[in-house]
Amino acid sequence: MDTLCGSGELGSKFWDSNLSVHTDNPDLTPCFQNSLLAWVPCIYLWVALPCYLLYLRYHGRGYIILSHLSRLKTVLGVLLWCVSWADLFYSFHGLVHGRAPAPVFFVTPLVVGITMLLATLLIQYERLQGVQSSGVLIIFWFLCVVCDIIPFRSKILSAKAEGEISDPFRFTTFYIHFALVLCALILACFREKPPFFSAKNVDPNPYPETSAGFLSRLFFLWFTKMAIYGYRHPLEEKDLWSLKEEDRSQMVVQQLLEAWRKQEKQTARHKAAAAPGKNASSEDEVLLGARPRPRKPSFLRALLATFGSSFLISACFKLIQDLLSFINPQLLSVLIRFISNPMAPSWWGFLVAGLMFLCSMMQSLILQQYYQCIFVTGLKFRTGIIGVIYRKALVITNSVKRASTVGEIVNLMSVDAQRFMDLAPFLNLLWSAPLQIILAIYFLWQNLGPSVLAGVALMVLLIPLNGAVAVKMRAFQVKQMKLKDSRIKLMSEILNGIKVLKLYAWEPSFLKQVEGIRQGELQLLRTAAYLHAISTFTWMCTPFLVTLITLWVYVYVDPNNVLDAEKAFVSVSLFDILRLPLNMLPQLISNLTQASVSLKRIQQFLTQDELDPQCVERKTISPGYAITIHSGTFTWAQDLPPTLHSLDIQVPKGALVAVVGPVGCGKSSLVSALLGEMEKLEGKVHMKGSVAYVPQQAWIQNCTLQENVLFGQALNPKRYQQALEACALLADLEMLPGGDQTEIGEKTRVLVTHGISFLPQTDFIIVLADGQVSEMGPYPALLQRNGSFANFLHNYAPDEDQHLEDSWIALEGAEDNEALLIEDTLSNHTDLTDSDPVTYAVQKQFMRQLSALSSDGEGQGQPAPRRRLGPSEKVRVTEAKADGVLTQKEKAEIGTVELSVFRDYAKAVGLCTTLAICLLYVGQSAAAIGANVWLSAWTNDAMVDNRQNNTSLRLGVYAALGILQGLLVMLSAMAMAAGGIQAARVLHQALLHNKIRSPQSFFDTTPSGRILNRFSKDIYIIDELLAPVILMLLNSFFNAISTLVVIVASTPLFTVVILPLAVLYTLVQRFYVATSRQLKRLESVSRSPIYSHFSETVTGASVIRAYNRSRDFEAISDTKVDANQKSCYPYIISNRWLSVGVEFVGNCVVLFAALFAVIGRSSLNPGLVGLSVSYSLQVTFALNWMIRMMSDLESNIVAVERVKEYSKTETEAPWVVEGSRPPKGWPPRGEVEFRNYSVRYRPGLDLVLRDLSLQVHGGEKVGIVGRTGAGKSSMTLCLFRILEAAKGEILIDGLNVADIGLHDLRSQLTIIPQDPILFSGTLRMNLDPFGRYSEEDIWQALELSHLHTFVSSQPAGLDFQCSEGGENLSVGQRQLVCLARALLRKSRILVLDEATAAIDLETDNLIQATIRTQFDTCTILTIAHRLNTIMDYTRVLVLDKGVVAEFDSPANLIAARGIFYGMARDAGLA
Repeated sequence: MDTLCGSGELGSKFWDSNLSVHTDNPDLTPCFQNSLLAWVPCIYLWVALPCYLLYLRYHGRGYIILSHLSRLKTVLGVLLWCVSWADLFYSFHGLVHGRAPAPVFFVTPLVVGITMLLATLLIQYERLQGVQSSGVLIIFWFLCVVCDIIPFRSKILSAKAEGEISDPFRFTTFYIHFALVLCALILACFREKPPFFSAKNVDPNPYPETSAGFLSRLFFLWFTKMAIYGYRHPLEEKDLWSLKEEDRSQMVVQQLLEAWRKQEKQTARHKAAAAPGKNASSEDEVLLGARPRPRKPSFLRALLATFGSSFLISACFKLIQDLLSFINPQLLSVLIRFISNPMAPSWWGFLVAGLMFLCSMMQSLILQQYYQCIFVTGLKFRTGIIGVIYRKALVITNSVKRASTVGEIVNLMSVDAQRFMDLAPFLNLLWSAPLQIILAIYFLWQNLGPSVLAGVALMVLLIPLNGAVAVKMRAFQVKQMKLKDSRIKLMSEILNGIKVLKLYAWEPSFLKQVEGIRQGELQLLRTAAYLHAISTFTWMCTPFLVTLITLWVYVYVDPNNVLDAEKAFVSVSLFDILRLPLNMLPQLISNLTQASVSLKRIQQFLTQDELDPQCVERKTISPGYAITIHSGTFTWAQDLPPTLHSLDIQVPKGALVAVVGPVGCGKSSLVSALLGEMEKLEGKVHMKGSVAYVPQQAWIQNCTLQENVLFGQALNPKRYQQALEACALLADLEMLPGGDQTEIGEKTRVLVTHGISFLPQTDFIIVLADGQVSEMGPYPALLQRNGSFANFLHNYAPDEDQHLEDSWIALEGAEDNEALLIEDTLSNHTDLTDSDPVTYAVQKQFMRQLSALSSDGEGQGQPAPRRRLGPSEKVRVTEAKADGVLTQKEKAEIGTVELSVFRDYAKAVGLCTTLAICLLYVGQSAAAIGANVWLSAWTNDAMVDNRQNNTSLRLGVYAALGILQGLLVMLSAMAMAAGGIQAARVLHQALLHNKIRSPQSFFDTTPSGRILNRFSKDIYIIDELLAPVILMLLNSFFNAISTLVVIVASTPLFTVVILPLAVLYTLVQRFYVATSRQLKRLESVSRSPIYSHFSETVTGASVIRAYNRSRDFEAISDTKVDANQKSCYPYIISNRWLSVGVEFVGNCVVLFAALFAVIGRSSLNPGLVGLSVSYSLQVTFALNWMIRMMSDLESNIVAVERVKEYSKTETEAPWVVEGSRPPKGWPPRGEVEFRNYSVRYRPGLDLVLRDLSLQVHGGEKVGIVGRTGAGKSSMTLCLFRILEAAKGEILIDGLNVADIGLHDLRSQLTIIPQDPILFSGTLRMNLDPFGRYSEEDIWQALELSHLHTFVSSQPAGLDFQCSEGGENLSVGQRQLVCLARALLRKSRILVLDEATAAIDLETDNLIQATIRTQFDTCTILTIAHRLNTIMDYTRVLVLDKGVVAEFDSPANLIAARGIFYGMARDAGLA
C-alpha cells in the first residue's frame, strides 16, 4: 500500500502506530484515509450487488412512478459521480503540468466515481422493481458518511496546525462530496410511494411492513403505531392487518402440498423400480441380495423443500450474530488491561466502551431479524401442516376414518402442528450450538491454555447422562400423547352424547373413565417434570462446574499461573456464552423428540389410503340412464369381506327409485357405493351429473338455517323460496326466533321416518338382501311376483292399498344433470333437482309429503296442506331477527389479566409451594452473587508478591457457593414441577366436574369445539407450558436484580442512569404487554373455529364430497386459519419490537457500566471492573427474557382464565339430595301428574309449555302427538328435568320431582331417545356402564331386543368393540341397543322420544312388539310418528303451541272429530 501513496506529493506511509494509537490525539495517515478508508463503502456495494440483483429479479413488486424524491436522489448520485471525476481530472491535470500525484489519487477517484454511477443506476433499477426503501443503499451512504468523518476532522486539524489549506481544490471537492453523501443518506431514509399496482390501493388495512422503510424494518418501528393503539384501546379483530400474499394459507399450503405430492410420486417410482420381475427366481433374489425396504414418502423432505430457503436466510443471520457475540469478551479483555495500565490514553477506554455498545446493538438488531425470520417460518410450518391435514381428512377412506377418530385427527392439527411451530426457533441450534461451543473453547484456550480441556472433558462426560434423560423423556412423551389422545377422544364423545348421558344418569361412569386416564397422564407428567428438574440441575451446574474445574486445573498445574481479573472475567463471559447453547440443548432435544413423535403421526396419517376419485365414472354413461352399476362388488375396507356383491343396476333418467330391505342388508352401503364412499373391488359404476345427497343422520353445520339450506350456493331468492315451501319449512320458520337467520347448534338432528306408503309412487324399486339385489322392478310388478318384497309389504303394511290422496306421475321430465340420493331418512337441506315446472311440481309434492312427517324432529302423520306463499311471508323468511343467534361468538377477554387469575393459579399450585419456590430463588441468586464477588476478590490477590496465596480456600469457597446455587435451582425446579402438576390436576378436575354437571342448554348454545379446546389446548398449556414459563420468569427476574446490585455496588455512579433507563424500560414494557396480551387473546379466540370447523368437516365429509364442495370447504378452512394468523403475525412482531427497545436499554447498561469504569478507573481495581462489566453483558438477555416471560405468563395464564370461566358456569341441580331421597322401590305405580306446568328453553325465551295440567295413571299407555314446536319433546325433557320448570310442578307417584336429586329421578325413568347414540368401548359398557347387572340379565335383554344372534356371532361377544358413535353398527342395530338398555333398567315409566323415527319397518315392528309384551305393566309415554302405533293406546294427548288441545282415548278423540280426527283421517286411519 505504501507504493500507492509513498511517492509524489502525498509522501505518506499507509500505517503509523505512533500517529494512530500511542498518542492522546489520534489520527490516521493521509495514505490510509485516501485509500482503504475511501474504498470500504465501494467494496461493500460491489460485494453486495450480485446477491441483491438476484433478489430483486425474483421479488419485483411492480414499478414506482418517477417522483420528486427519486429525481433528487438521482441528481445527487450524478453530482457525486461528477465530483469524483473532477478529482480524477485534477490529478491528470497535475500530471500534465509536471506535478507527480501519488497513484492513489488516480485509483481512488476512479473507484469512487464508478461506484457512485453504479449507486445512481441502482436507484432507478430499484424504482422499476418496486423497492420503496433500499437497505443496501442506506448502508452504503452510511458507510460513506462514517468513512468521511475521519478525513473531515483531519483536514480541519491539519489546516489549523499549518495555518493554511495545502490543496484547496481537493479540500473543496472533499467537503462538497461529504455534503452530497450526507444529503444522499438523509434522502435514502425517506421511502418512495407504493408501487403502481400494490395491495395498498385495494386493501383497507394492508400489512405495513411491505411499505415500511429500511430503518423502520430494522428497528421494527412500523409496529409502534399498533403498540400505542393497543395500549390506548383493547385491540379488536378489525384492527388487525391483512396478511401478506406469501403468508396466506392458500399459498403456503399449495407449496407444501406440491412438495408432498412430489415425495409421493418419487416413492411410487421407487416402488415401481424396486418391484421384482414376475419371473425372478428365489436364486436370483439370493444372488442380487435382499430387496430394499419399501421407501415411504418423507414429510420432513417436503417441509425442507418448501421452507428450506427461509431457513437458509435465518441461518445467515444466526451465523453473523454468533460471531458478533464473541467480540465483547475480547473488548472486555482490552478494557481490563486498560484499567490495569494507568499510563494508557483515556480515549482507549472510551473507544472500547463505544465499541462494546456498537457491537451489542448490531448483535441485537441482527438477532431480532433472525427471530423474525425463524418465527414466521414456524408459523408457516403450522399453516402448511393444518392445511395439508385438512385436505387429507376430506379424502381418507371410511376404514381409516374409523381407525382414527375425530378427536385424534383434531389433535394432529392442534398439538402436532403446534409442536413444529415450537421447534422452528431451535432448529438452527443444531449447527449453531456446536459452533458457539467450539469458538468458546478456542478463546478459552487462548486465555487459560490446556487447562480448558478439563472443562471440555466434563462436558463430554455429561452428554450421555443428558442423552439418557432425553430418551426417557421421549418414551414418556409417546405414552402421554396416547393418553391425551384417548382423553380428548372420550371427551369428544361425552360432549356429543351429553344429552344421552344425562337422560340415563350415566355421568359418574364416564367421569370415572376420564379421571382414570387423567391420573395416568398426570403420573407421566410428574415423572417427566422431575426428570426435567434433574436435567435443569445438570445444565445449570455444567457451566459453573466447567469454570470451576478449569480454574482449579489452571492454578494447580503450574504455581506460576496467576488468576488475574482479565483471565477470570473474560473466562466467565466466555463461559456465559457457552452456557446459552448448553442450556438450549436440552430444550432442543426435548422439542426434537416431541416433533419426531409428531412427524411420525402426521406422516402416518398423510400416507393413509384415500378414496379413489375414479371409482365412480361421471362423464360417460349409457344413453337414457342416470345411474348404472355393472357387476359391482364393494367393501368398507380392504381387510373386510364385501358388503355388496355382484350388483347389476340400471336407473333410467328421471326415475324415482326406492331401495328396500331388512336391517343390515346394505341399503345405506348402496348409496355410499354410488357416492364413491366405499372401496370398489370389481365392476363399474356410472353416474351422470351432479348429486344431491341426504344422509341417514342429517349433518347440519353450526351456522344459520339459510346457510345450511344454501350450502355454499349463491342465494337465488325464488328458488330458495320454492325449496323452503317444498320442504314444508315455512310454518317452522315462523316459529323460529330469527326466521331463516336462526343459528342452528352443532348437535341438531333432523330425522324423518322410513315410510313405505310412498312406494306405490316410485317408478322403480330395488330390493336388497344380504348385500345382493334379490328383486328389482316397478311396484305393481313386484307385488304380482309374490316374492320377498310382496311378503315384506303384507307383513308390515296391511293397509297399503289405501294410498295417499295425491296421485303421482313418473319423473319423466328430469334432466340428466343431477341425481337425488335420499338415504333412509330425509333432512331439510336437499337440493331441488331442476326448475322444470312439471317435474318441480311432482318433486315438491313428494318432498312435502315426506317432510311433513317430521321437518325438524317433532313431526306428525299428515301431509301439509298445499298453499301458496303470501308476500308478507316471503319477507319474513329472509328477515333476520336480533335474537336468532343460538351460538354466541366466543368473546376475547380485554384489559389486564385480573390478579384473581394469578391468585387462582397460586392457590391451585399451593401457597406454601409458591412461597418456597420464591425463597429458593432468592437463595440461588445470593449464592450466584457470592460466588462471583468471591472470584473478584480472588483475582485481586494476584497483587501480593506476584503469587497467589490461599488458593485452596478461595477455590473451596467458590466451589461450595456454586454447588449450593445448583442445588437450590434443582429444588426450586422440583417444587415448581410438583406445584404445576397439582395445579393441572385441580384445574382439570374443576373443569371436568363443572362441564359434566352443566345444563343441556349450555351444550345447545356452545360449540363442542370450543369446549374441547378448553380440554385440549388450554389444559395442555396448564400441563406443560405454565410451570416452565414461571421458572424462567423467576430466573430472569432474579438475574436482572443481581446484575443491578453488582453494578451499583462496583460503580455507584451507575445509580444516576438507573432512573431514565427504568422509565424507558417500563414504557416499552407497558406498551408491549397491553398489546401482546390482547393479540394473544385474539389468537386464542380465533383458534377455536379452526378446530370446530375441522370437526364438522370430518363428520360431514361424505356430504361435502357428494355435493362436490371439497374445494369450498378447503377455502373456508384456509380463511379461518388466516383469521387466526392475523393475530399471530403482529404477536411475533410485538416481541421483536419489544426486544429492540429492551436490548437498547440493556446495551445502554453495558455502555454506562464500561464508561463509568473508564471515568473512575483511578479508584477501581480490575477485579471490580471485570465483575461489573461481565455482569452487564448478561443483563440484556435477562431484561429481555423477563418481559418476554411476563408477557408469556400473561398470555398463557389466559388458559387458566378460560378454564376457570368454564369451571364456574351455572350447573344443574345436585345429582343426589341427601336429605330428600326417594323411598326404595320408587315409583311403585308410575303415576305422572303435571300441575300448572310451564317451561322455557332458556331465560329470556318464550314459554314452550304453558300451564300444562294433566294426569297419567300408573300403567297407562299415552301417545303424544302435535305439530312441530307443539312441545312434545319438551314435555319429555321436563320429566327428566333436562328443562327446569318456570312455574308449576311434576309429581311422580305423588312425589315432586323438583325436590329430589337428578340421578335419583333419572335412574328411575327409562327413555329410548331419538338419537341412538353409542360410545366407543365394549357393548357391555354401552349397556351397563356401572356393571350393575349380571351376564344373564344382559343376554336376556339382548334376546328380547333381537340382538342375541348378532352379538353371539361376534368373536368378542359382549366385549364387541363399538366404534365412536357406534359407527360399526347400523342405525337399526343401534336403536335395538337402546331398547336393550331400556329392558335392562325396566323402570315403571318408559318414554319413547321419537324412537321409531330413524329405523326401518322390520326393526320398528320388533321394537313395538317387545314394548307391548315386556313393558305391559309400565306407564308408557310415546311421541308418535305413525298414528297406527298408538291407536291401541289407553289415551292420546294432542299438544298445540304448548297447551293441551285434546286428551282422551283414540276412539273418543276420533268420535269428537277434532285435531286428532283430522290427523287420523289423513293417515287413512279414520
